[in-house]
Amino acid sequence: MTEDASDAKRSVRSTVREQRRQRTAADRDAAADGIRRQLDALVERLGARSLSCYLPTPSEPGTRPFLAAAAARGLHVLLPVTRADGLLDWTVASPDGHEANGVHGVPEAVGERLDPAAAGDLDVLIVPAAAVDRRGARLGWGRGFYDRTLDALTHRPPVYAVIYDSELVDRVPRDPHDQSVDGVVTPTRTVLLSG
Repeated sequence: MTEDASDAKRSVRSTVREQRRQRTAADRDAAADGIRRQLDALVERLGARSLSCYLPTPSEPGTRPFLAAAAARGLHVLLPVTRADGLLDWTVASPDGHEANGVHGVPEAVGERLDPAAAGDLDVLIVPAAAVDRRGARLGWGRGFYDRTLDALTHRPPVYAVIYDSELVDRVPRDPHDQSVDGVVTPTRTVLLSG
């Protein structure tokens, strides 16, 4: 990564963190409900029966209402679990599942682990992001777990990043190893990106 790209990524992440910190609890709850509606519609449109999603930190766009709805619909959902080698393992979501804080303080489900390749058998992958640009470039939080895992898949299902509306931007800093997404889901819309 070039120094300029690294500095630019740090700057965007810092801005996004600050904007997310300023959201009220009521705003986060309303956004989570919008995200649930958008993800429900996406899953329906794709005919998805299996997917991955993430457990959000307090400042991330909320996916918990969607996860509860997905469980009620009988969808097969895998949740990410970080590994020491920088890839993601997966565990099956369950309504009464237990959670623990992962290596970086991110909530992770506790359960039997499936290897990174399990994501290749899903119908759609729902991932977190700091920002996404209109070409599909995804800016994560700098640890590379999703980039490495997506790159390692021999079959890659469609990938949608969940962000707030203001985080879909014209351009994000990008390095060659950064993996693109096929679309974004926000509290108000789902956008298919051209890449």
